[in-house]
Amino acid sequence: MANLLKLAVLALAALPLSVQAEAPAHKLPLPVISEEQSLTVKMIPVLDSEIAYVESGTGAPVLFIHGNPTSSYLWRNVLPYAAETGRAIAFDLIGMGNSGKPDIDHSYADHYAYVEGFVEAMELTDITLVIHDWGAALGWDFARQNPDKVKRIAFMEGVLPPSFPIPSFDAMGDVGQAMKAMRDPVQGHEMVIKNNMFVEVVLPGFVNRPLGAAAVEAYGAPFADEASRTPTLEWPRQLPIEGAPAQMVTLMENLHDFMTTTDMPTLLIYAEPGVLVPPQAVGWYTSNMQNVETAFAGQGFHFFQEDQPDAIGRALKDWMRRN
Repeated sequence: MANLLKLAVLALAALPLSVQAEAPAHKLPLPVISEEQSLTVKMIPVLDSEIAYVESGTGAPVLFIHGNPTSSYLWRNVLPYAAETGRAIAFDLIGMGNSGKPDIDHSYADHYAYVEGFVEAMELTDITLVIHDWGAALGWDFARQNPDKVKRIAFMEGVLPPSFPIPSFDAMGDVGQAMKAMRDPVQGHEMVIKNNMFVEVVLPGFVNRPLGAAAVEAYGAPFADEASRTPTLEWPRQLPIEGAPAQMVTLMENLHDFMTTTDMPTLLIYAEPGVLVPPQAVGWYTSNMQNVETAFAGQGFHFFQEDQPDAIGRALKDWMRRN
């Protein structure tokens, strides 16, 4: 199990500074978090498939984008705060959550096309983005390519510079070898497709509280069989390490340039100890971005929406009110 947990940590692709060989211990009193999703799931045709989403509130859109291996369910307790000031919308990436499962590669480019298609289908403008994990890369990229449609961005624990690109597997220490195993056709399939590692190890391992039965069911249902787990394996294979995939190295370079030059209002929400954005990494954003605020949400790991939704929601609502 220790080796499996080590691989799970690597799959999150944390900076070497924050990577740990074991899943984090539950150090603080466990929060009481609602696991009920009270909003009705809606569907809308996008490209050759359909995208699932939930929404609440009216006004300018606040668009929530999740990452691997979650869904719009991740935002269920944060979304109501945004719904007090706008039309809060959380959708499921293609092949994930309740969205369609077309026969595609599930590359970053595929996901981006469906994100852009969803925004077009919903006719969204003047958007506030709230983004996490790979959703952060997708959101920043969408804002870079569609600056006329995005008003502001709140992000947390993102697959973004300065964490990426990583220059070499060796720079990641021992976990670099584990990432090579993730990219191996046989070992990667065994770890992620057969053993469902992202859903059964990574996700619960990086939430402070033990997930209850409702959350386990909500996160697990979209990946109940091996055929449905392709997106969860392709995401880590898209991480730019040692110059590959080349298009993802270019993406991170483009995001770096945009993030450090835009004057769009931005909010970085972080937790202690975090994973991709530990507190000691926050200074990079405040030093290199022009119009960024930060908000500390409290104790949490990578999926701290499951531990600190109220702190995230309050910070988001206050920042939106002032910007």
